[in-house]
Amino acid sequence: MNSVAPGQARISIIGAGPGGLTCARILQRLGVAVTVHDRAPSADARNQGGTLDLHADNGQIALREAGLLEEFFKLARPEGQEMRQIDLTSTITSHKVPEADELFKPEIDRGQLRDLLLYSLQPGTVHWGQALDTISGPADGPRQLHFADGTTIETDLVIGADGAFSRVRPAVSPAVPQYTGVSFLEAWFSDVENRHPDIAELVGLGGAHAADGNRALFAQRNSGNHIRVYIIQRVPVDWISQGGLTTDDTDGIRALLLDEYAHWSPRLRRMITDNDGPYVDRPIFALPVPHTWEHNPTVTLLGDAAHLMPPLGVGVNLAMLDASELALALADSATVDDAIRTYEKTMLPRSTETAKILEGGAEHLLSADIPDFGDDNDAQP
Repeated sequence: MNSVAPGQARISIIGAGPGGLTCARILQRLGVAVTVHDRAPSADARNQGGTLDLHADNGQIALREAGLLEEFFKLARPEGQEMRQIDLTSTITSHKVPEADELFKPEIDRGQLRDLLLYSLQPGTVHWGQALDTISGPADGPRQLHFADGTTIETDLVIGADGAFSRVRPAVSPAVPQYTGVSFLEAWFSDVENRHPDIAELVGLGGAHAADGNRALFAQRNSGNHIRVYIIQRVPVDWISQGGLTTDDTDGIRALLLDEYAHWSPRLRRMITDNDGPYVDRPIFALPVPHTWEHNPTVTLLGDAAHLMPPLGVGVNLAMLDASELALALADSATVDDAIRTYEKTMLPRSTETAKILEGGAEHLLSADIPDFGDDNDAQP
C-alpha cells in the first residue's frame, strides 16, 4: 500500500498527556485532522501530578508552535525556579534565587498545562475511556486499533504518546522499562501556609532538596498553596509489600520511613509525618539505552513511550518537542511515511544522546548535591 498524504490520513494519537495533546494541537492549527484516544474515563478522572518546568529551548518552543506560549506565561510561576539545598540538620546550605525577569524554566502544575492544551483542541478531539489493547494490520497500513472496551477503529498512522508502559511501543520495539533501583514515595501537603507553616517556610517558593547518599527528600511548591514531597530511596521495587504492608497502610509505611530517616532532623522528618492523606508509590523506571527501532511507515512514538529516562528535568520537555517536530513534519511532508522518517531522523539521535547522559541518573537523586528536578515522574501515561 502506498503511504497516504497526511492531509488525507486518519491519524490516531494514543495518550492525552502533554506530548499527545501538544501534537494534536499543532496538527489542528496546521489544518491536519487528528483523533486522540486515552484510557482515562474522563478528563478529570485522575490527578495529573505535581509541578514541572518548561524550558525555553524545548518545551516553550513547542508551546510557541501551538500558539499557547502567551497563555502559558500567564499561568507559570517564575518564582518556582528557586532551589534550596538543605543539610540533615535542616540548615539551608545553598540557595538559588531566580532573577526577577528569569523565564528560562518557570514552573507550572501538570494539571494546568494539561488543561491549557486540552481545551485548545476542537471539541470531540479526545475520546476518553479508550484503553488501547493491541494493534493489528500490515506494517504499511491501514492499522486496526483494538480497545479494551471492545471497539476497533482503522487508522493510517498510530502515534504512541502513552507513556512509560506504552501499548503502542510493542508495534515497533520489544523494549520494556526496567526498574532503576530508586523509588519515589509522594506525600501531599495542602493549605501549607496555614496548616504546615514550618514546612512552607523551609521549602520556600520553589524546591528544596536534602540527601545523605542513600535516601533523600525533595519538596516542591505547587500552585494553590500546595506542596508535594518526594521521599526518595534506594529500595527494591516491591519494598512496601516486602515490609508486609500495602500502599493503603499509611501508618505502617510512615513507621518504616521514620526508622530509615531516624538520623535526620525533626524538622525534615515532618515531611514524612505530617502529610495530608496517603502516600503514592512511584518507582522509577527507564528504557534501555539506546532505545531505537526499525522504521515503520504507520507507527511512531514520542515522549516516554520513545525514551523513558530518570526524572531529571527532561521528560515533558522532550515529549513536547517531539510532538511539535512530528506535527510539523506531518504538515510539511508529502506522505505519512516521509513525515515519520523526517521526525525520527532528528528525534532518535537526540533522545539517544540525552539518555546516555542521564543513564544511571536516578542515583543522582540521592546525592547531597542539587540534582535537576525539573520534571516530576508519574510513571504512567
